[in-house]
Amino acid sequence: MSWLPTLVKACYFLAALLFILGLKRMSSPRTARGGIVWAGVGMLLAVLATLALPELHHRGLILAAVLIGVAAAWWSGRRVAMTAMPQMVALYNGMGGGAAAGIGAVELVAHVQRAAVAVPDTSPLRPESWAIGALHQVPALAPLSTVALVLGVLGALIGAVSFSGSLIAFAKLQGWLDRRFVFPGQRIVNLLVLLLALLHGAMLAGGDLTMPVIAGFFLFALLFGLLMTLPIGGADMPVVISLYNAFTGLAVAFEGYVLGNEAMIIAGMVVGAAGTLLTQLMAKAMNRSLGNVLFGSFGAAAGGAAQEIAGSQKPIEAADAAVMMAYAERVAIVPGYGMAVAQAQHKVWEFAKLLIERGVKVKFAIHPVAGRMPGHMNVLLAEAGVPYDLIEDMDDINPEFPNTDVVLVIGANDVVNPMAKTDPSSPIYGMPILDVAAAKQVIVIKRGKGTGFAGIENALFYADNTRMLYGDGQAAAGQLVSELKALDG
Repeated sequence: MSWLPTLVKACYFLAALLFILGLKRMSSPRTARGGIVWAGVGMLLAVLATLALPELHHRGLILAAVLIGVAAAWWSGRRVAMTAMPQMVALYNGMGGGAAAGIGAVELVAHVQRAAVAVPDTSPLRPESWAIGALHQVPALAPLSTVALVLGVLGALIGAVSFSGSLIAFAKLQGWLDRRFVFPGQRIVNLLVLLLALLHGAMLAGGDLTMPVIAGFFLFALLFGLLMTLPIGGADMPVVISLYNAFTGLAVAFEGYVLGNEAMIIAGMVVGAAGTLLTQLMAKAMNRSLGNVLFGSFGAAAGGAAQEIAGSQKPIEAADAAVMMAYAERVAIVPGYGMAVAQAQHKVWEFAKLLIERGVKVKFAIHPVAGRMPGHMNVLLAEAGVPYDLIEDMDDINPEFPNTDVVLVIGANDVVNPMAKTDPSSPIYGMPILDVAAAKQVIVIKRGKGTGFAGIENALFYADNTRMLYGDGQAAAGQLVSELKALDG
């Protein structure tokens, strides 16, 4: 079937188009769901085309692995709560990076065995009969080219860092690890481990393909991913998730070149490019450079004594808060991770609809890094059915806060903390925030008097124009709904 390779390449081309068009549609909340379906169809097409490759071996094992993976993803996707979505994304990022590193490891080990043992093409023991990475469209005994070897090493390095780093990110988001882990001389140790990984990688790329060098290379690469992520504070997790997403994409693209698989190359480069752009946007939203993202101690204080916060937190009852917003002209609602934990988005939208029916102008204000992953709050509001034209980004709504009568903050903390502008010793100093303190009145729904995920006090809660509505987010939003309905009744 001489036409089969051509058909496979045509399927890869169509899959690449679906990847790109799907990603384009994901740029808008209105078309994001369709974009995910398009990209999923493209991936299904690429997998089926790969299974049709004449050179492919062990189709039964590969198909079994695919089915197990699909079943696990389907089960977890349906059962994992929206609040746990960030750690699931981090885990899946890590799995992609680990798969790319695994491909690199198999190719490097196979390269060692090719050089050590000459196996005739007719032998049942030829490497293509047992190598996991048997997706080559070239003879199995052909040595890797210099370019393929270099890219394979780079892909394995990036994939290993993404794998171990994503596992730490998952553990932090899941609450299994402390938010930050630092020790004296940490940056020097991190740099030393990275240099050792690069040294072993250079030895491999230079032809020193021995098992001790391969083992050392992966050991230091995995260790660097761990050390790079351990000191990262929870408030910076959106940047980290985006960064490792880009790493995984690049690793897959490089290993795709090694395997001669066009679909992997295109899909990996699309993910890598999109992840890199998103990382830059997230870093800008956190007021951090990419160098600081890669090598800085995220969430570390700038030094010096923290500013003292004057005043006290002033509570308010749900009935008074409802009256205040019912007779306001403009109300802005700022959601945060606390809203996600309480699963309060539906009650919040119900309350907003009641306000709109009374003639109040309502908008939702979203910070780029609110929550635990990029777009977390947008996903929650879309799930609740909030119209897209009511959702405003930080840059668009900040100038409107001085003319806003009431801002309702539910579950947000660090992204509304004015100390990001006033306290150079604060870990979030310099981070752009939602300027809710400039509004005429602020109501904050919060469980208690604890700090946010960055572990620092919020000066907004002590401001003269702020009132605290203590309680679970969903229960408090439900109280507001009931009180507002009582006014109308």
